[in-house]
Order: sequence, then C-alpha cells, then structure tokens
Amino acid sequence: MAKRPLPGINTAAMADISFLLLSFFLLTSSFDTEQGIPRRLPTPNDETPKTMQINQRNVFVIKINFNDEIFAGGEVIALHQLTERTKEFLENSHNADNLPEKELKYINKIGEFPVSKGIISLQNDQNTSYNMYVQVQNELQRAVNELRNKVSLQYFGKVYDRLDTTSQNAVQKAVPGKISEVQPSTFGKDE
Repeated sequence: MAKRPLPGINTAAMADISFLLLSFFLLTSSFDTEQGIPRRLPTPNDETPKTMQINQRNVFVIKINFNDEIFAGGEVIALHQLTERTKEFLENSHNADNLPEKELKYINKIGEFPVSKGIISLQNDQNTSYNMYVQVQNELQRAVNELRNKVSLQYFGKVYDRLDTTSQNAVQKAVPGKISEVQPSTFGKDE
C-alpha cells in the first residue's frame, strides 16, 4: 500500500496578510517622540561677542553642582523652592534694591508696563545629571509661565495659552523670561 501524500497548506496568502497587518499597525500606532527644551539660540555671528555691562542686581545666578545640589542667590535651595524664588526675583513687586530694575515700556495691547531687566544665569557642572538639569529648566519655565499667566489674566482676562498670537506676543514683551546658560564647569559647594 502506497502512502498518500499529506495535504499541505498554501502559505503564500498568509505572507500577504501578515504584511498587510504589519503595515496597518505601523501606520496606525503612535511612537513616543522626545521633545527638547524650547530655547531661542543666538544668531550665528562671525564677530566676537561684544561685552555688555549688566548691573549685578539684574542677574539671578543659579548653579547646579556635581551632586545635583542647587545654589540660588549663593545659598543651597531645594528644587521645589526654585519656582517661587525665580518669580520673586523677576517680578520684584516691592521694587527692592537687591532685585532687578524695571524699565517702563509701551507694549501694544497692554500700554505702559514696568518690564523687569532680570536675567537668569544658569550654570551647571559637567557632571550634573541630565535629569536634574531638565527639572531645573522646567522650574524656571514654570516661573515664567506663572508670571505670564498673571499678566494675561490682569490685562486680557484669560490665561496665556488661551490668548491669540498678538496678545501672547504682548505678554512675552511684558514678561520676557531671559535665561542665559554658561559653559558647564566644575565647581563645588564653596562657589
């Protein structure tokens, strides 16, 4: 008695179906895209940078050392304190002599507004963790955002994100949020 051949399954159609399913899932799924920190970079310039005279009271120095400790205004502070300290510095609501000067400027849609000359100088060690660097950047941006919301509510009755583009530009001029980053260096507690 001769063996009967076993019936086989035609797999050519299964390869086509597999390819279609794979294509479908690739096209419909979303991938996590990492976002960077939004910062305005200086324009490229062949000239050597000109030195600017900045009044020391207008600079808020924040340092992050190799142990991820934050020094603000010469003292160690916790990360959660950074937002309030930055807002206090930029706003200078009591016109204190040790906080930034204000310059009265005319801003379209707002009118005369006392704009802070404050600059935040962020310095970090070469061994500062990336996580701490990003957390500090987030706190600084939170401080600027909260001040912008305060001005937005005062002049437009809405939070900053809900304003039209020209109103947002006006609020940005009122609360500029200048952050300067210095080349990473090596420093410890004594600086």
